[in-house]
Amino acid sequence: MFLVSNRMLNRRRNVRDISHKPSSLRTALATASISMSAETVKSLKTGALPKGDPLPVAKVAAIQAAKNTSAIIPYCHPLPIEFADCRFDILETKVRVTTEVKAIYKTGVEMEALTAAAVAALTIYDMVKMVDESAEISDVRLLRKTGGKSDFARQSAGAIRSAVLVLSDSRSAGKKRDRSGTLLCERLKEFGVSVEAFQVIPDEENMIVDTLRHYADELKVDLVLTTGGTGLGPRDHTPEAVGQVLEREVPGINEALRMYGLNRNPFSMLSRGKAGTRGKTLIVCLPGSVGGVGDAVNALMPALLHAIAMMRGGEHDEEPT
Repeated sequence: MFLVSNRMLNRRRNVRDISHKPSSLRTALATASISMSAETVKSLKTGALPKGDPLPVAKVAAIQAAKNTSAIIPYCHPLPIEFADCRFDILETKVRVTTEVKAIYKTGVEMEALTAAAVAALTIYDMVKMVDESAEISDVRLLRKTGGKSDFARQSAGAIRSAVLVLSDSRSAGKKRDRSGTLLCERLKEFGVSVEAFQVIPDEENMIVDTLRHYADELKVDLVLTTGGTGLGPRDHTPEAVGQVLEREVPGINEALRMYGLNRNPFSMLSRGKAGTRGKTLIVCLPGSVGGVGDAVNALMPALLHAIAMMRGGEHDEEPT
């Protein structure tokens, strides 16, 4: 007998934490088939089955299943389903079910589509089994899914080089230990981005301007991320300094950052971050706190890598793959 310890059970007894993930449009297409005799298919088409026409019932069952997947599959998250549909192809000795589900949420809807397809097939089976013992369900599978970070292809023309700039009077003077800049470097490496330069400097506007110009004009890194100095404090000069350096602003980056942050911390509305380009360098201001940096990376990556690919002459995909 295989014994599982309480420690092992406790370690596994949880629904995955997706609170850090941003919402996006998720879609999934799934299928299932139920084979039966040609005579049964004929009865289905003519409405001669004892339990009536199974297809309208199966369609409703599929939609109900999609909406209630989390009640059936223990570790599935409850989802705000925006669209669910079920279609049927009647073949000579088979009915093929195709389900489609959409939601704007933090996790995918493939399980909802698969559950809908399976339940539709089960419903048809239930309504034909009394006249056809050969009926059989098969080929329950996912056809396609879209949405989420997996849709972002890393279209860079090569390695992505970055610089991290920490802006803090106390940290540059050694009075406090830097944590946000260190975290930022670690998170960048998770996405395959090399950190070519790392500095901690005071909140001095001229020094910030000179350092950013050095990164963009001399080091020619692809990405510069600053952390700190974006609030309302008397020494918070980062947005003003960055504004002097940028050639083109990209306001949508900080709009996305604030929108993500406001769902988690109302103080995000106080951030004055800027983002934009100088030459072939993308510069983005992030908050100074460790939590703010973590949220920023969750909100902006890997979309920033896509932005760099665009700056290198890449093209937008017409449809996610």
